[in-house]
Amino acid sequence: MPGILPYIVRRLVWAPFVLLAVTLATFALGRFGPGDPVQILQGQYNNPEVVERIRRERGLDDPFFNQYGRYMWDALHGELGTSSTYLGVPVEDIIFDKMWVTVQYNLLALIIIFAIGLPAGIWAALRQGTWQDPLTISVLLLFRSLPVLVTIPILQYIFAVKLGWLPSSGWVERDILGLKLGIFDKRIIMPLLVLSLPGIAAVARLMRAQTLEVLDQDFVRTARAKGLNEFVVVSRHVARNALLPMTTIVGFAMVGLLGGSLFVEYLFGIPGIGRFVWEAVYNRDYDVLMAVTLVTATAFIVANLATDIAYGFIDPRVRLGGRGGG
Repeated sequence: MPGILPYIVRRLVWAPFVLLAVTLATFALGRFGPGDPVQILQGQYNNPEVVERIRRERGLDDPFFNQYGRYMWDALHGELGTSSTYLGVPVEDIIFDKMWVTVQYNLLALIIIFAIGLPAGIWAALRQGTWQDPLTISVLLLFRSLPVLVTIPILQYIFAVKLGWLPSSGWVERDILGLKLGIFDKRIIMPLLVLSLPGIAAVARLMRAQTLEVLDQDFVRTARAKGLNEFVVVSRHVARNALLPMTTIVGFAMVGLLGGSLFVEYLFGIPGIGRFVWEAVYNRDYDVLMAVTLVTATAFIVANLATDIAYGFIDPRVRLGGRGGG
């Protein structure tokens, strides 16, 4: 595709500056924000001499930009600091294992959301003006409107307490082909329901709106006037063009896999990154917060670039290298 390589190079050139701005702001909040991680680590038995010794050992008494530069240099070499919550354990030894737990159940939920939401949105759009269209959207919106803090206790009461079909919480991993996977246990069913049902409603509504917009285009009327089968019209002409705006949602949803869900992980006892980050905020574990911010910001930049490139391959009209590109 002409112009795609210069476009990628321009985006990659800007990436370090974006990371610099994000990490600098996060680092400043950690250093100048309320709460001292060293004093919190000491607890009520606060010894000023010990506090000062820890500050010198960790370089916390150095000028701000010296601390920031040293942290970023170590991060480039794969060292993301040490956790005060886990008493000096390297951050990289903690967060990636917890991110893997979060990615597992979120990725499975994301597949379910799009596998059901996209066909449901197209189906509802094709039945506009009938009772099936508003009924489908209304049922989906019912699940969308229920807060997570309401649906989780209801599901636990029905499936765990009354019926006894599912465990109320927990995370059990199995070693499959060298990977620790927790998605092949029945404990994952209720978290998937909580995460998938609201997401299906959101995707279906957007897909319905996009499909209705495409159905009014001239090329769709021309395809039908040529006598093409309705399935061919929908699959080749309508669905492909309606899916184009969904590319952005898929890209950023992939980044959201790293974030996790605080309430889902707390109430279902899942040892993921969302629960761990909340504990890090409470404990002022700034190295953990910096590491998660750095990883998430990098993933966001990569996803944004991949989404823009995908636009160019899906829709030939998108000129990434032209004046209007990007």
